[in-house]
Amino acid sequence: MRGGFSKFTRLDRIRARVKGPGNGRRQLMATYEYSCNRCGSFDVKRPIGTASAEEMCPRCSGTARRVYSPPATTSTTPAVAALHEREEKSRESPAVVTRVPAKEAAPRLVHPAHARLPRP
Repeated sequence: MRGGFSKFTRLDRIRARVKGPGNGRRQLMATYEYSCNRCGSFDVKRPIGTASAEEMCPRCSGTARRVYSPPATTSTTPAVAALHEREEKSRESPAVVTRVPAKEAAPRLVHPAHARLPRP
């Protein structure tokens, strides 16, 4: 290190973190689902884009076909799930308003220091 600076650039450090074993590139793995007629379904992890239409079953060594299912990209919190459900419900049967709702008075915020002020 000279003058407080590393001889590697920021890009070199990022490349070093991304490199994995093998050909110098990190392989992203995906989980593929297969279904065997005798044993049921099972999952196989493979690099993205390398899944075949058929796979050998690990239990009975028979042929299993690939099952296409939606990707599990995120898991939602109960609050977000409830919000999505409410939004979908309002599409089908929206709440109908028959009259203008009554105006509620805004709550008066009182600061505790105001009680100590002198009164006229």
